[in-house]
Amino acid sequence: MKEILITTICLACLISCKNTNDKISSTYIEQESQDKKILVSNKDDIKQINSNQIDSIVKIAIGDLEGVVGFAVGVVKDGKVLHAKGYGIKSVNTNEKVTKDTPFAIASNTKAFTTASLAILVDRKKIKWTDKVVKFIPEFKMYNDYVTNNFTIVDLLTHRSGLGLGAGDLMFFPDGSDFTMKDVLTCFQYFEPSSDFRTQYDYDNLLYLVAGEIIARVSKQSWKSFVHKEIINPLKMKNTYSEIGEVINLDKLARPHSFQDSLVPINHTQINSGVNGADGSILSSASDMCIWMLAHLNEGKYGNDLKKQLFSKEQQDEMWHIYTPIKKKSNSRYKNHFSGYGLGWYLSDVMGNLKVNHSGLGPGMVSEVIMIPDIELGIVVMSNSMKSYLLNAVVSRTLIDTFLNVEKYDYLKKAKDIQNRVKKEDSFTKEVWEKVEKNKFKSFAKESYIGIYKDPWFGKIEIYNRKGDLWFKSYRSPKLNGRMYLYDRDTFAIKWEYRDMNADAFATFSIGPQAKNGRKFIIRPVIT
Repeated sequence: MKEILITTICLACLISCKNTNDKISSTYIEQESQDKKILVSNKDDIKQINSNQIDSIVKIAIGDLEGVVGFAVGVVKDGKVLHAKGYGIKSVNTNEKVTKDTPFAIASNTKAFTTASLAILVDRKKIKWTDKVVKFIPEFKMYNDYVTNNFTIVDLLTHRSGLGLGAGDLMFFPDGSDFTMKDVLTCFQYFEPSSDFRTQYDYDNLLYLVAGEIIARVSKQSWKSFVHKEIINPLKMKNTYSEIGEVINLDKLARPHSFQDSLVPINHTQINSGVNGADGSILSSASDMCIWMLAHLNEGKYGNDLKKQLFSKEQQDEMWHIYTPIKKKSNSRYKNHFSGYGLGWYLSDVMGNLKVNHSGLGPGMVSEVIMIPDIELGIVVMSNSMKSYLLNAVVSRTLIDTFLNVEKYDYLKKAKDIQNRVKKEDSFTKEVWEKVEKNKFKSFAKESYIGIYKDPWFGKIEIYNRKGDLWFKSYRSPKLNGRMYLYDRDTFAIKWEYRDMNADAFATFSIGPQAKNGRKFIIRPVIT
């Protein structure tokens, strides 16, 4: 069997995640004008907002936006839960309503639970933020010896490793269930860095799994057990789970939905917990996430009298300290000056106030947590369809602007602009497949591409002949399987059989004498 090199591929190269964080910022209350509901703001009149007004804002936004199945909102203000409610349905198969206690997969909002767990260990003097990873995990290996030996716990959490965006994500998405912690700890040595160590922000997930492994080795229990024992149980988050495997009755969950070809529920097993879940496996409800936000806004204190302490104020400050600056366009409406990443949180300023936030994106699930500590405000929004990212952004920005008295903003226009851009992308995708259709009768040497392509961490990829057509097959991630269509010369469009991700891809081959170190190919998304 012939082995051929495949260039390392990552999740970020396959999935077109239309992230709208900070693209919509709006403040609105409901009015009637010529029998048409509109959303407007008046910064001179609005200084607070009640639960009924929040309810109106959400219902209007849901009515104006496409792709909404289920939605949940939680708002805390001045140390109390101001609003916690569910909207829509858990699944199109059951039409059962979402409530404030319905758990959603929160994906990367799990990362803050991991950093809080580490903060607890720091408070107990079991670890230091500056400890080297190899102190606890001697087999940990990065792309060179210097980085390996100097990589700290903070480096695991701050997206400044030097690796490219989403490096190694294909280990666990869309499936990749046979990868182990040993694979994770040794895979980084095979990745080519995209920047110098500690010089650039590039989001990753796998290093949070390593952080979870440190928690396990230091505490002598799994990451999941630690999170339950030290966070979920003390805070009495009764509808929160460290992973989907803990849920006995799956019907109580909001089910993820895909809109790739039509509106369909996604199997719950797509909520992949990886090897330990520390990067994104938690499921929680609007009511429970309100408890979580209050603990942060109270500097780690919790309980009716706030006499219990989850983590210290010192560690809260550490988690909300910028370690990795992020270049960001200024927003004149918000008068912002800085942006960066701390320990499991994005940090920026809005109207002179610190903003702490994070989003979560998984198959069929979108969530966001936003806190403005200076005014004791916390907002969580969660939805169970991939097209609900606009709804999350509109509702959360509307509420932020209302509480901060920001000038009015045209919500409808901005929303339509974004929807139109999405339609243009859909149009481009159509053009790709139209070009493929034109090329379907072109002859080319199929045998030049057939073979086994081997990557040192991702394993084998096979290009093979199936009834006269070229097909792509991944051995360690079986859902990455699909027919290859000639697009242009040595570039093929791959249409995955797995349709729950917006990830049809181009594969461009280097074949023949020009291919150094053997034949190889790279994968990039059809939509970027």
